[in-house]
Amino acid sequence: MDTVVLSLGGSLVNPGTPDTHYVASLARLLRGMKYKIGIVVGGGKLARQYAEAARKKGGNEFEADEAAIKATKKNAQVVIDAIGKDVNAKVCENFDSARAAAKKHRFVVMGGTIPGITTDSDAVLLAECLGAKRVLNLSNIDGIYSDNPVRNHNAKKFHRMKYEQLIDLAGKNDMRTAGTHFVFDFLACKLIARSKIEAHFVHGKNLLDVRKAIDGKPHGGTVVK
Repeated sequence: MDTVVLSLGGSLVNPGTPDTHYVASLARLLRGMKYKIGIVVGGGKLARQYAEAARKKGGNEFEADEAAIKATKKNAQVVIDAIGKDVNAKVCENFDSARAAAKKHRFVVMGGTIPGITTDSDAVLLAECLGAKRVLNLSNIDGIYSDNPVRNHNAKKFHRMKYEQLIDLAGKNDMRTAGTHFVFDFLACKLIARSKIEAHFVHGKNLLDVRKAIDGKPHGGTVVK
């Protein structure tokens, strides 16, 4: 059974309060597919709130990252609870525990790991760890654009990109600050390039595109290879 890894945006899981309807729908889709699946869940709005609270208490960016990681793990537990069966009962704390869980379960779920590393990079590292050849980035953006499509309505959407193009674009936009970064951070871009991991970027709530991307079939988002 092949393995696919998802980088699941925290803004989808918890836009303010847990979106249990969406997470349940995604879980149903994943359970119905014939893959082993690793999921790294982001922090989204909750991570930004945790990070800002840490800064207001005098914390530095390392401590803001630590706070944000706690948010990712809280969101990850929501996903675990929705999947229900054949998944690690508690959030994997590191890649060793994820590798061990993958030997017992079809689903493996993590949050963030260490300060300075986004959940995008964690997802690619998990893909390397588990031998996955395909990574999906699920967010509230339906692909990769030349600029932020919310701010710039003339931004160009890319349907196919090479690793080098994505690395160049990420290098210009990734600010490396807790809770705020380019759609796929610079390190994650370098990691998929080094291991030749195919990356698919789709809107996480477009479950038809999510299914197609998991299967490696054409979809309305962006493919990087």
